[in-house]
Amino acid sequence: MTVTIEHRRSAELEELIDQDAAAFRILTGDRPTGQLHLGHYFGTLRNRVRLQDLGAEVFVLIADYQVLTDRDTAEHLDEHVTGLMLDYLAIGLDPARTVIFAHSAVPALNQLLLPFLSLVSVPELNRNPTVKDEITHSRQASVSGLMLTYPVHQAADILFCKANLVPVGQDQLPHLEIARLIARRFNERYGRPVFPVPDALLSAAPLLLGTDGTKMSKSRGNTIPLSATADETARLIRGAKTDSERSISYDPERRPAVSSLVLLAALCLGRDPHQVAEGIGDGGAAALKSVVTTAVNDLLAPVRARRAEYARDLGYVRQVLRDGNERANEIAAATLAEVQSALGMRY
Repeated sequence: MTVTIEHRRSAELEELIDQDAAAFRILTGDRPTGQLHLGHYFGTLRNRVRLQDLGAEVFVLIADYQVLTDRDTAEHLDEHVTGLMLDYLAIGLDPARTVIFAHSAVPALNQLLLPFLSLVSVPELNRNPTVKDEITHSRQASVSGLMLTYPVHQAADILFCKANLVPVGQDQLPHLEIARLIARRFNERYGRPVFPVPDALLSAAPLLLGTDGTKMSKSRGNTIPLSATADETARLIRGAKTDSERSISYDPERRPAVSSLVLLAALCLGRDPHQVAEGIGDGGAAALKSVVTTAVNDLLAPVRARRAEYARDLGYVRQVLRDGNERANEIAAATLAEVQSALGMRY
């Protein structure tokens, strides 16, 4: 595989993180549209805890306003936000080291959207391939202004706290490039270095398929939620798609559904997927699903225990979010003051 510039830069950044993680301020987050699942855990959540534990300053955004980008209403929002908070705390995000905050609770962040919109053209927004894909899969009958300007909202999310590193998948690079563009143009147009130009930290997220053999997605109902019980997890894995071959192998191109289950077990066990497949051998789908179920439930047992403990004290959970909102507001207000000063709007 050709090593891209982004992958080379990410490798360099990982070395710098190992040397001095405290030099990095990281922005990441989730839209509260449903339950977080194992795809999220291995794709992003585990990495957030790693970066936090290495000493990076981590900001986790609950992007509640952005729920409206591809749907008409934000249903069950309070329930989903609470679920995110419980999952964040249960996996090991530490409020003393990681700022967790809600988009809607930080007005100064959203004020950045107006000057940022003046820095990008409509054709530049229309060309964004990620937005095009999101429009194609949108639940809305027509494209809203919020959907079209989604990357500019994300730029405000990233730049309000002057994040210099953003963990992303390959498909999110066009969004981050808009944030980089806005940072450069603002600094150049107004003659002062207000914003760092954030780097992408490309995720090495494994490709886990949903239980139906297609892309794992909350909207498709084919996930294994982190909040599922052990019995619910076993039921979901029993219903997962496999194939008719009895011998189990790890061959993602030829046997994607079986290979995804093998990979899930391997990730949970910290083993090579080929070795996991060899260990199951001719045991067939039943043996494979048994191995996966045990591996997932063993991995999630302590997470579930911590989640249940936090769920018994929702007052504390809400306070964590309020404290994070307060910290984010302090930072956003300071950044907005700098922006207004650069714009000549400090009356």
